[in-house]
Amino acid sequence: MSIIRSAMEVIITVDEAQRIVIFNPMAEKVFACSAMDAIGTSLSRFIPERFREHHGRHVKQFGVTGVSDRQMGQQRVLFGLRANGEEFPIEASISQVYGDEGKLYTVMLRDVTERVKTENSLRASQDELQRLSANIQNVREEEKTRIARELHDDLGQQLTALKMDVSMLASALKDSGAAADLYAKTQAMHSLIDATVASVRRIAADLRPVMLDDLGPVPAIEWLINDFTQRYGIEVTMHIHQHDFDFNPTAGTALFRIVQEALTNVARHAGATRVTVRLSRQADQCVVWISDNGHGVEPDAMHKDKSFGLLGIRERTRMLGGTLSLDTAPGRGFSLTVSLPLQAVEQQSGQS
Repeated sequence: MSIIRSAMEVIITVDEAQRIVIFNPMAEKVFACSAMDAIGTSLSRFIPERFREHHGRHVKQFGVTGVSDRQMGQQRVLFGLRANGEEFPIEASISQVYGDEGKLYTVMLRDVTERVKTENSLRASQDELQRLSANIQNVREEEKTRIARELHDDLGQQLTALKMDVSMLASALKDSGAAADLYAKTQAMHSLIDATVASVRRIAADLRPVMLDDLGPVPAIEWLINDFTQRYGIEVTMHIHQHDFDFNPTAGTALFRIVQEALTNVARHAGATRVTVRLSRQADQCVVWISDNGHGVEPDAMHKDKSFGLLGIRERTRMLGGTLSLDTAPGRGFSLTVSLPLQAVEQQSGQS
């Protein structure tokens, strides 16, 4: 009894009829009720009404089996009821003993109000950060789209017009018999403009390929893979079927960026000579599998790595309610699998 009275946790003992026989000082403090007032009354007075029936069934089952799913720190949060009618979250564990007057049940519980408040606050902060991250991703895509359009349309048109003017100037110089060095200079200017146009198109495509908006993610991914092979000389095998999916714009952009980030990581870190990209429909999931034959890494090192590419893939996957799994080991390459719910990636009825 000395231990029970000095315990920092609530300890309540009841008989088989659920009448309170022990109510320690911490119970008095937590439930705002004196032991004198509590002893001899039903435990149900300290349980919210909507939970009383379930509690009764649990105690009855525990009395027969001796097995309880209520272990301190290993269960869902329960609720207690203070004498003033205020509900509060608790964790509880239960035990039973046989005494001279029959079976006794002892409940040890802990008021976890502050912990639950902290968890709720943390969860709210995480939700806010995730919404902020999603908004930042959307703003970045909109900005990339705007810049890519301006590069492709405005600057591209101006360079094309300049190229035509230089061509006309070169023809005029040639016909007038002007000095050969002037004509050669116009030819060099013509070549420089061609190179500049190619650079502008490449930069615009890197920001956001026009075909992603005009034709959809699958043709854009196919272009991305072909461009990747030309740039880095890494062979890519594609297993992609255009007609298996009808992607909505958000999912299409996310899918394209996931493949883009994965291929960028291969080029930068893998030391690979071959990559396989597979996009398939499996039950109610859209599954993207990307694997390379590079040197791989230790799994522990992979979790410690703060690669922004992988973080970006993980965040885009999470935004669509999907899952990301990674598989790697030294000497056997690196693969990632992204599974996205079809409900999140496909066009809904009435959506364009």
